[in-house]
Order: sequence, then C-alpha cells, then structure tokens
Amino acid sequence: MRIGLAQIDPTVGDLAGNTAHILAAAQKAAAEGADLVLTPELALTGYPPEDLLLRAHFLEACAARVAEIAAAAPLPVLLGHPHQEGGALFNAASLLAGGRVQATAHKRHLPNADVFDEKRYFSAGREATVIALAGERLGVAICEDIWQPDVAADLQRAGARRLLVLNASPYHLDKPRQRLEVLRQRATETGLPVIYLNAVGGQDELVFDGGSLVMAADGRVLHRLPACSEVVSVVDPDQAGEAPDIASVEAQVWQALVLAVRDYVRKCGFPGVLLGLSGGIDSAVTLAIAVDALGAERVEAVMMPSRYTADISLTDSRDMVARLGVAYREIAIGDVTAQFERALEPVFAGSPPDTTEENLQARARGTLLMALSNKSGRLVLTTGNKSEMAVGYATLYGDMAGGYAVLRDVAKTLVYRLAEWRNAQSDVIPRRIITRPPSAELRPDQTDQDSLPPYEVLDAVMALYVEQNQAPQAIVAAGFAPADVDRVVRLIRINEYKRRQAAVGPRVTPRGFGKDWRYPIAARYSQ
Repeated sequence: MRIGLAQIDPTVGDLAGNTAHILAAAQKAAAEGADLVLTPELALTGYPPEDLLLRAHFLEACAARVAEIAAAAPLPVLLGHPHQEGGALFNAASLLAGGRVQATAHKRHLPNADVFDEKRYFSAGREATVIALAGERLGVAICEDIWQPDVAADLQRAGARRLLVLNASPYHLDKPRQRLEVLRQRATETGLPVIYLNAVGGQDELVFDGGSLVMAADGRVLHRLPACSEVVSVVDPDQAGEAPDIASVEAQVWQALVLAVRDYVRKCGFPGVLLGLSGGIDSAVTLAIAVDALGAERVEAVMMPSRYTADISLTDSRDMVARLGVAYREIAIGDVTAQFERALEPVFAGSPPDTTEENLQARARGTLLMALSNKSGRLVLTTGNKSEMAVGYATLYGDMAGGYAVLRDVAKTLVYRLAEWRNAQSDVIPRRIITRPPSAELRPDQTDQDSLPPYEVLDAVMALYVEQNQAPQAIVAAGFAPADVDRVVRLIRINEYKRRQAAVGPRVTPRGFGKDWRYPIAARYSQ
C-alpha cells in the first residue's frame, strides 16, 4: 500500500480555497501511485475555526464541500472536517471514496486547556473506527487521541493493523521530540506502525510545524517530512525512506517564526511589512526574520533617531539594511517630541522629568510608524520580546504600536541565541548589535539592566512562573534570590493591562501571553 501525506497549509474559513488545495494534493498523490491520501485535522476549515463553528450556514457549506471533494477526488481521501450527526457536532475524519463518504471517525479526546477549547464546539466521539482499504485495516485517530493510550488500544482490539493519525498540532519549544516519544509509546503498547500527518502553517498566534512521519511498530522513524514546509509526499509505509534528524531548538524556532510572519501577512492580505529599527538586538532579529519570510522587496525599515540615539546605533542599522537590501529611511523625532513637550509644559510645570518624557519619544515613533502603515498598507511589526512584555518594559501606543509582535513569545536570552544561529547561516546581523549592552536609548547612558534584573535571571524566573505555574516560594527554593523573584512576579502581575492591549504574535513556548494565559486585570492575588 502507498499512502500520500498531504502536509498542507489550509486557511481558516477559506472553504473554496482549501477544497481546491486538498483536491490538488489528491491529484498529485494519485499521479504518484498512492492508494490513499491523508489530510490534516480539520483540513477543510483550517484549524482552529473557532466561532465560525457556531454558524449554521458555515457548517452547511462544509457539508457541501465534503460532498464536492468526494465526487472529484481521483483516489480515496481521509479528510479532516467538522461533522454534524444526531444534533451534535464532531471533529471528524471521513474516508471519501467512490464518490461518497464511506466511513467517519469522531475525535474522542477533546483538548480544552492551553490554546485549545474544543469542548466549546465539539462533542466527544465514543467509537473505535477501523477502515478497510487496499487489503489493509486502518485505525483512525485524530490528534489528541494519540496522546492518550486508550484510543490506540481500542483500535488495536478492533482489528487495526496500522494507525492513521490526522493532526493540527501547534509548535512549541522542542515539540517534535515530545511527539516522537508519544508515538513510540503508542507503537510499543499496541505493536502497530503509525502514520502521523500534521498540518503546517501559521494561524494568528499558532504555528503548525508539519514534521509528519511514518513510524514502524518497533519505534523506528521510516519517513519524516520537512518542518515548516508544505509538501505532498507518497510513501511506502513499510519501507525506509528519507527521515532527516529533528533540527536544533534555535532552527526550529527560527523556522516557526518565519512561517508565522509569512502566513500572517499572506492570509491577512498585507502587501508587506515595516518596522522601527533601533540598532538593538530585538529589531535586528525581527528584521532578519521578516526578510527571510517575505523577501527584502516587501520589507521596509525605519530608523527614528532622537537626541539620545548613539552614533553606533545609526551606523549598525545602516550596515544591516545594506546587508539585507531592504528599503530604509530615517525620520528624526527631535522636533516631534519637542512639540509634545512644549504642549505639555504648562501642565507639567514643577514636575521633574521621568519616564513620561521617555515614553513621549516611543509614542512619537509609534505614531510615525502607524502613519507610514496607513499610507502604504504595510503591516507594522513590533519588536518587543517576551521578557519585556512580561514585566511591562514597553510603552503603550509607542513601541507596542503595531499589528504583529514577532518576538512576543521569545525570551531575551533566546533572542540572542537566534541571532547567533542566523548569523551562522549567513552574516546578516552586525556583530556589535549582538555584543553591546541592550538599551532603550530614551535617556543618557541608559541600559536595560538599570531597570531590570539580568536577563538570565529574569528569563529563568519568568519561565518557572509563567510557563510552569510555579509559586514564588518554589522558585526561591530552586535557588533564586527572593528579591529578584518578588520583583519579577510583581511586575508580571501588574502589567497584565499592557499585555491585553499588545499585538498578537506567534506562540513558540509551552505557554505564551495569549490564548493560554487568561489572568484578570483587576485582581489582587499576589502569588
């Protein structure tokens, strides 16, 4: 038996486009001799369709497209789609063959934590679905089903001789290795080989990284498709083929961020992007990601110097844009901020300068960037990282102004690792940008560490508190200074109002400040 793996990138809600995409994949697989083609979980609608699933006319349109694919497909297709039955809605996978639906499997385990809320929309399936095709008995599981042992065991008892798993499994740090271990557990427990087909593509804050694979019953990986790339591959699931190693964490994250930016811009219809370049590490990494995602011709960098901008910041920014070949302009903000200060002088009389005046500079830059965006139609990429967003080291309506926050879930220490990884591929970020102390350059001789703990400490405490839900006392017990822990936790807690107004950005850790972080703003619990 030969199986087509359609590792494709659906667009949420684009039923016509997704239908055409699925049929094109089926045509390619048929031309290469496949007996069956697999699509990702909810490939018809894209994942997650969210409250589109609450619209009756949307579900009616989905049913019509299922029938269309069944009638037009040149070979059997295992299609991921929403399915209404008996007054309930299911996350389903249907075998389409001979012009009709031959069998339908319903997802049994509905994830309802982290970024998932499937119980809002779907009912849980109860039956083990085994399909017979080309002399094979194939057990069908959908995404979360394979993470629990009971579904695979039930399929094995029902006579399955191979497991087919349709997925829309979003990426986070080193998720490919976690999936690999889970699949090995299921293969070992059941004695069955596994075909794991994952979606690829960016959808708002989620990134689906592909990496579909075929695993033998003994846990060997026989085939692995590329990460973060659309591909339709026809494989013999019993013969070894190409199975490249899982990439380093830095390579994984870079690929995921590039894919996220490319798809957000493409799926939302923006002609390109622009961003404020500061001469610092965050804007440099954001610029490199944008160019890798979209090409230099669709990226514009804007340097907006103030009286506190160091000469080396201008020099390094000019150096980097020359290396990348992007459009570049400089707009000085001295006159703009001076006008703000003159207008406010009567109100601020008798008050010493403080962060208010610093924030005026950031807001002048944000206003200019948004004006350029309005005029050109280009999307503004914000450049702040997760460490800054955690503790509120960002200016509302200033450096937070924009439509997509590329580094929103990337800690500062990881930003440096990404810069080093990217330069190892080709030298695009000037060395001094990486090595000089980070600074907002909003007052003389300013550095980030004037206001924050060292990033190594901040990022470690943030990861324990935000991503692992550890209490401050447990973090102190792990060896961190109580003053540092109290400071970081307090800043995280009081800056929720800022994060709630921040641009959406791609999630690359097990817990980002997005769908999977739901904390009240007006609250007094301090732990």
